[in-house]
Amino acid sequence: MSEKEETPEGQGSEETPINSPEVEAAVESTGEPEVAAEMEAADEAAAADDSIGDGEQELEDAESVQAAVTNEPEPAEDKGFVASDGAVLGRDFIIPGVGPGDHDPYKWHTGPKQKTTNNAIEIVDVVKQFGRTRILNGLNLGLPDDQISMVLGPSGTGKSVLIKHIVGLLYPDHGDVIVKGDSVPDLSDDDLFEMRKKFGLLFQDGALFGSMNIFDNVAFPLRQHTDKGEEEIEHICTRRLREVGLGEAHDKMPNELSGGMRKRAGFARALVLDPEIVMFDEPDSGLDPVRTALLCELIKEVHAENGGCYMVISHDLGTARRIADFIAVLWKGRIVESGPKEELFDSDNEFVHQFLQADVVGPLAMD
Repeated sequence: MSEKEETPEGQGSEETPINSPEVEAAVESTGEPEVAAEMEAADEAAAADDSIGDGEQELEDAESVQAAVTNEPEPAEDKGFVASDGAVLGRDFIIPGVGPGDHDPYKWHTGPKQKTTNNAIEIVDVVKQFGRTRILNGLNLGLPDDQISMVLGPSGTGKSVLIKHIVGLLYPDHGDVIVKGDSVPDLSDDDLFEMRKKFGLLFQDGALFGSMNIFDNVAFPLRQHTDKGEEEIEHICTRRLREVGLGEAHDKMPNELSGGMRKRAGFARALVLDPEIVMFDEPDSGLDPVRTALLCELIKEVHAENGGCYMVISHDLGTARRIADFIAVLWKGRIVESGPKEELFDSDNEFVHQFLQADVVGPLAMD
């Protein structure tokens, strides 16, 4: 036979493995050992190529994962509580008693707000800020005409600031204040002066002029804002002083009166122009329980006689129970709940219940 024999047809149908002893023997029998070496080198190179391919695929997979992570959107910035005017709590303003990390400072402001139709005063989305301290923050409130309304709330929550907006001593940074259909911030100086004649205002301490006797204090608005003669002024002042129990105190000076008498004199002065709206800034402050009760009865009697919108700012629960027809609870510059007195004192709102029941358990703490 020659060195190379042909395989008969029909034989060798099953392939012989290339690394079998028969093949190796056949290779060796050729007398060409370099062929075996070349075949082994080719096998090693193929194995190396496969491993390199696997490594490249792993690298591509890793790069694609890295790219997927890199291309993910960054989490939104934690801005905290954002007010209705777009300002951010802690960055643009602070609220007394509220930490910058509180994302829901109004979580207790869930009580119903009764929308009255016959409003003498309407506060619409009012914002007022002093420096970085925001006192009123989106305040909405309607005060009904011909009722005694009370605005209650903790100290420092914006009650007196609210009064100053209503009479035009302060203007809102945002929102509107409407009195008897007129927007206070839009009034000219002359129109604002005329509008203020609709108001009677009793300050905390009476705010009497120390250099004038009681009669002249009470007569001051009439002499300042009207053309009435002295005889008519005397008649009006005498009647009002008699109504508040100071009929014999015309010639006394303010420093000769007790705190309760000064408040009553201030009340008489608030009434001499027959105002459509009378506002009381903590009239019970500094009074003993008996004089507080007497002042409350006086307010009720005068309102029953004259009508109009009476607004009382206070945090005295006894006064609220005695004289209020309508109550609004103010906290953190917004109304928590408002409505008829009976509904507020029976409220299910945790803050309103705590405040009106003077309870130590609830959202309101010492800080």
